[in-house]
Amino acid sequence: MAAPKFAPIPPTASPRSYASPDHVPDRWMPDRPGAVTGPQPRAARLGTQGPDQGFALRIAARLAPDVELQAGEKLDDALRGCVNIALRRASIFGRAPVVHDLRIAFTIWGFFDDDPPPELLERRRALFEGVGHAGHHYAEGRHLADLVPESTLRSTPVEVADRYPAEWRELTGA
Repeated sequence: MAAPKFAPIPPTASPRSYASPDHVPDRWMPDRPGAVTGPQPRAARLGTQGPDQGFALRIAARLAPDVELQAGEKLDDALRGCVNIALRRASIFGRAPVVHDLRIAFTIWGFFDDDPPPELLERRRALFEGVGHAGHHYAEGRHLADLVPESTLRSTPVEVADRYPAEWRELTGA
C-alpha cells in the first residue's frame, strides 16, 4: 500500500512488491450438484417453480382489505388459494409474482365482487375450504391452481375483468 510522503521510512528498508502465492488453486467450474440442468422437473406435489415466490404472500396481504368474503368463507383460505394460482401464472412467464397475478386470481373467483354468481360462490366454497392450512391441504391447493386454464393465466387483468362474471366458468376451468 502506498504511504504518504511525510511518513518516515528507514533508508535501508526495501519496498514491498507483488509476489505470487505459493499455491495456485484449480480453475473454477460451474459443477454445482444442486443446479437443475434443463427444464424444471414436473411431477406430483412439485408445484410450479419460480423466483421469489414468497413475495406473493406480501402482495396478497396488501390486497386482503379488498377481498369480499361471503358467509362461511375464511380469508386465509381465499388468500392461500389465490396465491397458488398467482404463483402458477408467474412461473408461466418465468418471473417473480406481481400484483396482476393476484388480481387475476381474485377476479376469476369473484373475491373482488360483493355479489358473485350463486353457482360460482357454491363452487368457490367447496374448492377453497381448508386451503389456508397449507401443510394439511397442499393437494387441494395444487388442485385449485391446476384447475385454472393456461389461457386464463396468459390473459391480461383487463381481459379477465371484461370477461368476469359472464364467463366465470371458462375463466376458472369449471
